[in-house]
Amino acid sequence: MAWSLRTGQLSDVDPVLQLWVASAAEPTHTDDVESLTALVVHDPSALIVAEADGSIVGSVIAAWDGWRGSVYRLVVAPTQRRRGLGRLLLAEAEARLAVLGAVRLQAIVVEHEPRAMAFWQDSGWEQQAHRVRFVRG
Repeated sequence: MAWSLRTGQLSDVDPVLQLWVASAAEPTHTDDVESLTALVVHDPSALIVAEADGSIVGSVIAAWDGWRGSVYRLVVAPTQRRRGLGRLLLAEAEARLAVLGAVRLQAIVVEHEPRAMAFWQDSGWEQQAHRVRFVRG
């Protein structure tokens, strides 16, 4: 199956959220229409989607804060897994962030998700040791 990657649009917000639910991506409190819409409005190129046969089958958020690039919500539909789509999405996210000037990238990965951990451990990225993440909200 051939995939096409493109920048996500406001019209993709609902299908992307549906993909996240269908893919059993661990939900966060910002997995909602308002938050994803705000992202697309704030940084129109941050959301990257993969399509196959007119349906969104993958997504990744490649965010740049001017100092560090961040990769969020790398999600592949269950029917498309283990075919290289995750790597393709990650490469597209890395390319976008490089164009913006990011030289250091980070990804937040759910530690108790074995598929996610296996993907990232095989990605060429390094798991950072001796750091704890603090959040608010």
